Amino acid sequence: MANYPLEAYRVVDFSWVWAGPLLGMILADMGAEVIKVETNKRLDSARLTPGRSTVGPETDFVFHSMNRNKLGITVDMSHPRGAEVIKELIKISDIAVENFSPKGLKNLNLDYAVLSEVNPRLIMISLPAAGQYGSLSDIVTYAPSLGALCGYSSLIGYPGERVLGEQTPYLDINSAIHGAFAVMAALYYRERIGKGQYIDMAQIEVGASTIGEAFMEYFMNGRVMGTAGNRNRAMAPNNNYPCKGEDKWVSIAVKTDDEWRGLCDAIGNPPWTGEERFSDRANRMSNQDELDKLVSAWTIELNYYEAMDILQKAGVAAAPCLDLTERFSDPHFESRETHFQVEHPATGVDIIAGIPFKLSETPCEVRRPAPMLGEHNEYVLGKLLGKSKDEIAQLIEEKVIY
Repeated sequence: MANYPLEAYRVVDFSWVWAGPLLGMILADMGAEVIKVETNKRLDSARLTPGRSTVGPETDFVFHSMNRNKLGITVDMSHPRGAEVIKELIKISDIAVENFSPKGLKNLNLDYAVLSEVNPRLIMISLPAAGQYGSLSDIVTYAPSLGALCGYSSLIGYPGERVLGEQTPYLDINSAIHGAFAVMAALYYRERIGKGQYIDMAQIEVGASTIGEAFMEYFMNGRVMGTAGNRNRAMAPNNNYPCKGEDKWVSIAVKTDDEWRGLCDAIGNPPWTGEERFSDRANRMSNQDELDKLVSAWTIELNYYEAMDILQKAGVAAAPCLDLTERFSDPHFESRETHFQVEHPATGVDIIAGIPFKLSETPCEVRRPAPMLGEHNEYVLGKLLGKSKDEIAQLIEEKVIY
């Protein structure tokens, strides 16, 4: 029988879209029984991402990739009887996850102040954009606006050029990881003290925590960091360099003089490597434009795996810049099951990300695909909450379970 790290815990996952669901998935991957609460009145937008809305809410790969290992129920929490069902579930659960605005659950009379009366041992985490209090607490945001607000989007762009900002849900992913860590800490506290607690985790503060270097630059040196592209103020060369083939690149990073000498040996020590302008890190940093051109002249003659192999043998950090398709076929990623196939009743087969943490004594696995809408209503309402078939049928008829 499998032994999972968190198999003794139950989680009620109210969240939607990305940050909250990903946090819930981390807990589910570790073995917790995570019950995702949804409603047909307002579907999780991750079920209807652009290009998928005409296919139906059961087939969206974004939803499937962030909700594996979870059970799913449909409850209209705005219905008084729906709120009571939620409270019954909270009473027998350990953790609750939500990422609505501060008004969301409070308007339904299901915020922590209420739920902790139902279950004093409850650990609840909220992941609002800007926190539960403060002048921006009710701000409406998406991932790019969060990055803009906390400051890190201002660092994204080519050196000295206009800000491009982020194009990925970077903050959602970071918030999920930070949130999982906070939940673990709260669980540890509860095991020692016996009390639950509330975790208010503003996503913009998570974002700010990832750009400590920029804050230090301002407070210590009075300078505002701007766009730098792939460059690093402690490394040169440090960039992505073109290789053979259309839009193929290799990432190269050199920090120490030993690494520099390794790169020079690897590329055959052409005359320019001995020039004064590249003699030490300070000189290389001052001549990065020319250095990038010269390194590119070498990499363009090789495919990206060849460049990586040559440089890695010389002790130089180098790796191919792989697109999604190339990652799926890379032998290393295949051996590690970085991505793998899982059967789903609506799509047949999904390709999803693997579990990145591989515990030696309590290994985790994908036990089930993302839930269909209301797939586990009968189990949760009947087995966990002890309701009869007639009671469940009545709740369905009244659209409490909907």
